Amino acid sequence: MGMTVEAERQGQSARHQKYKKRLWFARIFMPADLTGRGVVIMLLSALSGCNLAPHYQKPAQTALPLTFKESGLWTPTRPEMAIPSSDWWAVMQDEQLNGLEARIDTGNPQLAAAIARYDQARAMVRRARAEFFPQINATASAEREQTLFLQTGSYFDYRNYAAGGTVSWEPDLWGRIRNLVSAARSGAQASADDLAAMRLSLQAELGDDYFQLRGLDARMEVLRQTVSSYEAALQLTTNRFTGGAASELDVGRARTQLASTQSRLEQQAADRALLEHAIAVLIGEEPTLFSLPPVKSLAAVPVIPITAPSLLLQRRPDVAAAERRVAAANARIGVARAAFFPNITLGSSGGSETTVSTLFSAGTGVWALGPALATLAIFDGGRRFADLAAMHAAYTEAAANYRQVSLRAFREVEDQLALLNHLADASSRQNEAVTAATRTNQLASIQYREGAVDYLQVVIAQTAELQAREDMITLMTRRLVAGIDLVRAMGGGWQPNR
Repeated sequence: MGMTVEAERQGQSARHQKYKKRLWFARIFMPADLTGRGVVIMLLSALSGCNLAPHYQKPAQTALPLTFKESGLWTPTRPEMAIPSSDWWAVMQDEQLNGLEARIDTGNPQLAAAIARYDQARAMVRRARAEFFPQINATASAEREQTLFLQTGSYFDYRNYAAGGTVSWEPDLWGRIRNLVSAARSGAQASADDLAAMRLSLQAELGDDYFQLRGLDARMEVLRQTVSSYEAALQLTTNRFTGGAASELDVGRARTQLASTQSRLEQQAADRALLEHAIAVLIGEEPTLFSLPPVKSLAAVPVIPITAPSLLLQRRPDVAAAERRVAAANARIGVARAAFFPNITLGSSGGSETTVSTLFSAGTGVWALGPALATLAIFDGGRRFADLAAMHAAYTEAAANYRQVSLRAFREVEDQLALLNHLADASSRQNEAVTAATRTNQLASIQYREGAVDYLQVVIAQTAELQAREDMITLMTRRLVAGIDLVRAMGGGWQPNR
């Protein structure tokens, strides 16, 4: 009976030790959702020199709708109507905008900085890839010593020359280097996508500023026409006051209308100057030397071709960059796992040493071919486990960021579609308001000249017409800006280049 109990205890101890070993590998190789079968697969992969990084799959997406919620009367684009992969702003049909957009690539400092960041990322890929190859180093030394023998009065001349070299190479048994290269490559691809996103953002910002400036041009033209009309009205009212047909109150009202409108014109001019300066900086010009001649009216809002929801995530550079960062985080898990296995370095060294003196001369050659330097951390206070946990958390963070960027992409498209739809309806109603206000102002002016109403009615009608015209220009400007922002939200015709 005692032997049976002792045997049972030994069996339990053996099972416990086996469990502890399995738990150790589980902590290295499996997140919480990986089964024991996955542990065995990962262990066999490690022993065969395969990649220790988890098998990478793009983050899953929820089911995508067939159409956008706010598409309204908008229909998905046909191939012949698609936004061009370059010069996407051409859909706005404005030649001056086309010329300005073409200058961003060569003049914008922010874009130049983004290009430099991309070049840095590409260099880091080459640096990581260099670890695949042997490292060769050379050494050389020269020494001379002269000693005086007092007894003989002669000198002893001693010279020593040595040259050598070392070669070392780390075989990538556990995929550490491979995953470092993979992470760097994914990071460089993300940087390329960041560059595309930066370029698209700057182009859209220029488009927004340009059409806001053109909206101010149109508003200032309306104000100039209104100032001319108010000057004529003031002259008429002054003449009527001189003739006794109008009161001084009417003259005061006419003068107030004129001065107020002139003030608004100057305020619009100030806003225009600020936008002009912003455009100059975007294209890399000195604001002092840059100017845009004004126009008198706004361009019509073009029809913007829209993509299908299923294609949106493929055409957004920021989404592509977020996905590449998930891939990089996945590869870094493999790097962290490799730290649990021995690091083996193969090396050799060789050289020649020559000694020349007044007493003797000799040359020797030495070489050594050595194995291997194998190192394995036995105890590090949990540092490697902490590193691995941090890499898993970084992967989770990158996947969550990808999801957030994807949701933002759909939101931005829906936002701009909603704006365009509602602003189009508002423009139709506002056009009716402009027509009615213009007619009311005409009638008020006629009745005032005929003495049927006082000048207050004219002022009310004038104010209503000016406000209606300004509101119409505001709506047209917002529609043009929303058109630019819709194209930006759909990726501006960008296509991934992998």
